[in-house]
Amino acid sequence: MKLKRFLLRYYPPGIILEYVKGGEIRTKSIDLLDLTPETDTEELLAEIRKSEPLVTWSRAEQVRQLLRTLQDKLRQHVERSFPLFKVLQAHVLPLTNVAFNKSGSSFITGSYDRTCKIWDTASGEELQSLEGHRNVVYAIAFNNPYGDKVATGSFDKTCKLWSVETGKCFHTFWGHMAEIVCLAFNPQSTLVATGSMDTLAKLWDVQTGEEVATLSGHSAEIISLAFNTAGDRLVTGSFDRTVSLWDVPTGSCVHTLIGHRGEISSVQFNWDCSLIVTGSMDRTCRVWDAPAGKCVFTFSDHEDEVLDVCFDCTGQLIATASADGTARVYSAATNQCIAKLQGHEGEISKVCFNPQGSRVLTASVDKTARLWDVRSGECVQVLGGHTDEIFSCAFNYEGDAIITGSKDNTCRIWR
Repeated sequence: MKLKRFLLRYYPPGIILEYVKGGEIRTKSIDLLDLTPETDTEELLAEIRKSEPLVTWSRAEQVRQLLRTLQDKLRQHVERSFPLFKVLQAHVLPLTNVAFNKSGSSFITGSYDRTCKIWDTASGEELQSLEGHRNVVYAIAFNNPYGDKVATGSFDKTCKLWSVETGKCFHTFWGHMAEIVCLAFNPQSTLVATGSMDTLAKLWDVQTGEEVATLSGHSAEIISLAFNTAGDRLVTGSFDRTVSLWDVPTGSCVHTLIGHRGEISSVQFNWDCSLIVTGSMDRTCRVWDAPAGKCVFTFSDHEDEVLDVCFDCTGQLIATASADGTARVYSAATNQCIAKLQGHEGEISKVCFNPQGSRVLTASVDKTARLWDVRSGECVQVLGGHTDEIFSCAFNYEGDAIITGSKDNTCRIWR
């Protein structure tokens, strides 16, 4: 084996090794999920050299500099505030969702007006209006990290695949018998998964537009789905109170996760694919061992329905959002509540971490989004100005811009 070069991954922190073996170029990653700005880089370098033969003595200084670069990245944007940059009269009807591309240079909005629009983050200019659906555009996604395609799922029972550059529709995926309410690209951008009110999830080939598999087994609407980092597993959450784990290559069900006593609202894998987090209308959040399909912990602190859950990018923290007007941050390692986020005057529908894992962003029916310090639970900024409830919010990859989307037909750029 011969090392060719190093590549950096900022979030979650990691170093990618590109090397030659048997005449082929291959890659492997050194995940640095525990890296912080305070980490002793000399100790960490010694550990890396001990466990990774490709990191020889002659490469040590290079790796030392990469570790420091990653630490500098983790320090960026942590204490910053987010002034309002632009208000976009985005749609003629309420927004449903917002999402950034990988670089954060553009973002998309879906709406009840049956369109999805692509926007330039730096200028607020509308780049494309993706038109063709016959009903609400509810689920939207870029094919990150590439960002050259957008998928839209609609109440018209179809999913469409679009070119970001031209706005042209590549494919319309037909097959669902009811509204599509969730979708995701796999990390390789070769498949789109859709979840529908018809109780089915489907996998679609991005290149050909053909249906690859129908994932059947749920007895009620599929409301949330997510691929793991490797792209070989898909998790689906349903109103039938169960969560299913699917093998993507075969389309077979690996595990059915049973335990929630209410409808599932949200599902997600952690970074290393070892855990799944689920939120439910039964007021709890559960953490599951993904390979074993077993529940390892239940968080029961909320006094009303848990509407959204997520991991931070390293998979070490969990955030929950509830109809009780609070959000919470938990440690995935110790299952302890780190912070209770109180201040909203109505239910919180969305929650997400910034890439650095130091801030939590929440969106609420009280017409505000709020930014919270993860460790203290203190509200560090109220993002106000919307005149109706906020349905969706998102950080960009760098963590230096925020989008909020509202029932008031507008989205706001904060940066």
